Amino acid sequence: MLGSVDSCVLAGLDVRRVHVEADIARGGDGKFSLVGLAATTVKEARERVRSAIRNSGLEFPNTRLTVNLAPAELRKQGTGLDLPIAIAIALARAHKAPPPGTAFLGELALDGSVRHVHGVLVAARGLRGLGYQRIFVPAEDSAEAALVDGLEVIPCASLLAVVNHLLGTELISAAQPGADVHASVEPTEHDLSEVHGQEEAKRALEVAAAGGHHLLLSGPPGAGKTMLARCLPGILPPLELWEALEVAQVRSLLGELPRDRPLDWARPFRAPHHSVSSAGLIGGGGGLALPGEISRAHQGVLFLDEMAEFQSPVLQALRQPIESGRVTITRSGGSVAYPARFTLVAATNPCPCGWAADAVRACRCTRAAIDTYQRRLSGPLLDRIDLQVAVRRVPLETLASEPCGETSWSVRERVVRARHRQLLRQGTLNAQLKPSRLRQLAGLTPPSRHTLERWSTQRGMTARGFHRAWRVARTAADIDGAEQIEEHHVLEALGFRLQDVAA
Repeated sequence: MLGSVDSCVLAGLDVRRVHVEADIARGGDGKFSLVGLAATTVKEARERVRSAIRNSGLEFPNTRLTVNLAPAELRKQGTGLDLPIAIAIALARAHKAPPPGTAFLGELALDGSVRHVHGVLVAARGLRGLGYQRIFVPAEDSAEAALVDGLEVIPCASLLAVVNHLLGTELISAAQPGADVHASVEPTEHDLSEVHGQEEAKRALEVAAAGGHHLLLSGPPGAGKTMLARCLPGILPPLELWEALEVAQVRSLLGELPRDRPLDWARPFRAPHHSVSSAGLIGGGGGLALPGEISRAHQGVLFLDEMAEFQSPVLQALRQPIESGRVTITRSGGSVAYPARFTLVAATNPCPCGWAADAVRACRCTRAAIDTYQRRLSGPLLDRIDLQVAVRRVPLETLASEPCGETSWSVRERVVRARHRQLLRQGTLNAQLKPSRLRQLAGLTPPSRHTLERWSTQRGMTARGFHRAWRVARTAADIDGAEQIEEHHVLEALGFRLQDVAA
C-alpha cells in the first residue's frame, strides 16, 4: 500500500518542494524506516508520528513501514514534515489518493494535536508560486498563511480532524482569506516637536526619510543624537502592502510573527547593542543561516548607537548590504539570500570621552586616542553614508521652555509627498537610483552641475560620494516640489557630506 502527499522545506526565503511517500509492506517486524537525507529533527518525527497516530485513535501499521522524502539529494530539516508523514501513512492505509494541488505542513504533538512551525507565510507564498491551490497548516498559523491571495488555507487543530476531512466524514472550514490591507498610521512615542533646537539635524532626518538616505549623527553625550534617531520612524510613511508582506516573511521565518496580527504596517526599527556579533547583525548560525538585524530592519530603520564602539569587522560587513539592499550568507548548509533594504542611522561621539570640540567641557583625550577612535569608522563605510551631521549641545536654559518645532506629523506629510514624486518619476527612492538612471532622471542645471563638480574636485570626493551627493540634492528638490535641481539644493547636499563630523 502506497500513500503520498506534498510538502516543502525552507532554504532561507526559498521554498523547496518535498514529496512524502509512505509504503506499507506485508510482513516485517513493524520497523519504521525514514529515508531521504533527513536531519536529526526530521528523523525524530518517527516517534512523534507513531505516538500521534495511536493517540488519535488511528491504527499504526504493525508491518514494515518505509517513508521516503524526495528528492533524496535535498537535505530536510525542521519539524514541519510531521503532519505530511502522518497523512501519507493514513492515506496509504485508506487506499486513497492525495487531493490534487494540496500541500501539508505542521509539527505533531504526541497527543495528535498540530503545533506551530516557523516560516508558514514563506512556505505558503512559495507553494502558491509553485502552483498549489490548497495548504493544510497548524490552526494557530492559519492567519499568516491566509495572507497569500489565491490559496485555500485549511487550519489543522489535530491529526484526527485532518484525516476525517480527507476521508470526507467531517470537513474543516477554510480560513478566511486576507487581512486588513488598509495601512493605518499610529502615533509614535518620540515626536520631533519635543526636540529643542537641532534644526540642521531635523532637516537631515527629513531628507533621510524622504529619499531613503543613510545618516550619521556625531556629537557629545546628551546632545540628542539618540532622541533624534528615534524620531525617524514617526516621519516615515506606513508600509505598503508588498513591503508589509516582505517584512512579515522575515518575521515568520524567525517565528516572531504575532498570531493575532500577522500584518503590521509600522516600519521596523532595530537598535542592536554595540556588542552584537557579525552573525547577529548580518545573519548566520549553523547549517542554513538565519536573518540578522539588517534583515529584521528591512523596509525600516537600523539604528547603530555608539557606532565607533562596534567591532570593526561587524561594521565592515555592512558595506555590501548597504549598496545592494540584500545579503547573501554561505554556511555549511548552503547559501541563502535575505532582503536588507534599510535606512541606516548611526550615532557616535567625536572621541572616547565624547567632549572633543565642545564649547563648555574640555576633552581629556590625546590626539592619538582621538585618531584611533575615529579610525574605527573606516573611510569606505563613511563614504556610503549620505548625510553626516554634527550635533551640538543646546543651551540648558532652553530645555525648561516649551519646544516650538514642527510636529512629526507635519514633517511626515512633506516626506510622503516627496516619496510620491519619486515613485511616480522613477518607481524607486532616490537613494536607490543607479548612475545611469540618475543622469536620466535627475538632470542638473548648468550652475548646479558646476557647483557639484567644483566642490567635489576640491574636496577629493570619490565617485560614490559624488553620486550620493547628487541623489541627496535630488531629494532636497523633491521636498521643495522643484522639477529641477537648483544650486541651493546641491549646496545643501554638499554641506551634509563635506562637514567635519568629528569636529
